[in-house]
Amino acid sequence: MDLPLSHLTDASHRAPEPAFTVLAPEAQRAPVVFASPHSGRSYPDEFIAAARLDAHALRRSEDSFVEELFEAAPRHGCPLIHALFPRAWCDANREPWELDPAMFDEALPGYVNAASPRVGAGLGTIARVVATGETIYRRKLSFAEAEARIATCWQPYHDALAGLIDATRARFGVCVLVDCHSMPTLPGQGRSRQPDIVLGDAHGTSASPVVMRRLEEALLEAGFSVRRNDPYAGGFVTRHYGRPREGVHAVQIELARALYMDEERITRSCGFARLSARLEAVIGLLAREDWSMLRRG
Repeated sequence: MDLPLSHLTDASHRAPEPAFTVLAPEAQRAPVVFASPHSGRSYPDEFIAAARLDAHALRRSEDSFVEELFEAAPRHGCPLIHALFPRAWCDANREPWELDPAMFDEALPGYVNAASPRVGAGLGTIARVVATGETIYRRKLSFAEAEARIATCWQPYHDALAGLIDATRARFGVCVLVDCHSMPTLPGQGRSRQPDIVLGDAHGTSASPVVMRRLEEALLEAGFSVRRNDPYAGGFVTRHYGRPREGVHAVQIELARALYMDEERITRSCGFARLSARLEAVIGLLAREDWSMLRRG
């Protein structure tokens, strides 16, 4: 997935390397790949200095601790990839060039997607606001800064994710990608009115119904309440990689943060260990599933 990078800038615009970590099993035993693009929390010093917000406020965009909740995947023969850079710095669950022209001090190239709903909401590849709506930056950015972040964060993450998917499909004839996220308690609803988990398959287009049904059954067996595609149907990762006719099935999973963390303090709660154990049971079920019926031809 090569990007039209015209030039790169010096290291002052780049997040610390590496951009991601892959927790790999000793031997992959199942055609399931887990990914967490939004749980990174390595914040460059210059990002904190350039922001109007303090570090705690910037962290409100994170899917905090999600990679830890799924870290049992390698024990069950499944790889887990997770970004180390924060979503507020560069969002790996967006197209590479979803950018808001109002954020930059120069005209943007024609290939930039400035009209997407995500850009309109301030949550493009380079976000204008954090998830709670506060503006991030004190100043306008240069396009070179966006290029550098995409080249050093977005691109390596997607190269690695695509590699895991291709290797899994080559070995097993099929790949099931579970893209892992967390969701805040929605205003005006409270925990009692929200499901524990929302599954998204881009309204039936990114995965076979068999995959969605089996994942939902595994979650129900573990005692979770589950809803499909409302209000989260899947982002760029789900829609881009989910190609059922080519043997790749992608489902987004959103976990209610109230199950495992204090949303205001951004700390693990007493429910963290229990949720981790319940999710490991689900991972185990998915790893033992016979996915051969999904193979092409």
